[in-house]
Amino acid sequence: MNKLVIFDLDGTLLNTIADLAAGVNHTLAAHDLPQHTIDEYTLMVGNGMRKLIMRALPGELAADDAFVDSMLAEFLNYYADHIDVHTKPYPGVPELISTLSAQGYKLAVASNKIQAGAEKLIQKFFPDTDFVAVMGNSPLYPLKPDAALVEYIMDKAGTDRAHTVMVGDSGTDIQTARNAGIPVIAVSWGFRPRHELTIADFIADDTSQVIAGISAGGSLEINKE
Repeated sequence: MNKLVIFDLDGTLLNTIADLAAGVNHTLAAHDLPQHTIDEYTLMVGNGMRKLIMRALPGELAADDAFVDSMLAEFLNYYADHIDVHTKPYPGVPELISTLSAQGYKLAVASNKIQAGAEKLIQKFFPDTDFVAVMGNSPLYPLKPDAALVEYIMDKAGTDRAHTVMVGDSGTDIQTARNAGIPVIAVSWGFRPRHELTIADFIADDTSQVIAGISAGGSLEINKE
């Protein structure tokens, strides 16, 4: 049985896309630059905030490191105050977290979101859950899909690879788990298209399937394509 469950945040536990889109569009609008739809932003997120800004900018501006840095700073300043305007847990996720915690699993978050933002959202939406670690974008560790965050969390939890599973919604999360040598459950309700998830150990379409997969220790195939 897996003892440690490491969750991605955006697109897995919380639907954050509307606030991310609003923040980036606010920053773009301040410079009279083209804005994007929420659907377009679902394909831009997942590799950290700087990559998000780069993907939202026209090509020539995305190649200007100084301009990207300036836009990123403006975005983060706005987003810090508007991070939870539209953000909310996906259906069944609060109950999923409560159930796993009650069953004795250690829980953690490994995200490419800014550290302060990840901590703020977890505290707001899961205030009664004692997470082993909530890890976001930090100068101490490289972004996912590098396995450093996962390895740090396993070490902090005192749990080995044989007793750890990752849950995420993207190819980045799947590759992170592969790099760490742990099984991965991909959830289909997040930001990425289903075809990106087929390389996961299995796909869960609702939170009950996540629980079943975790209980099976990564060996149960659910909706695997």
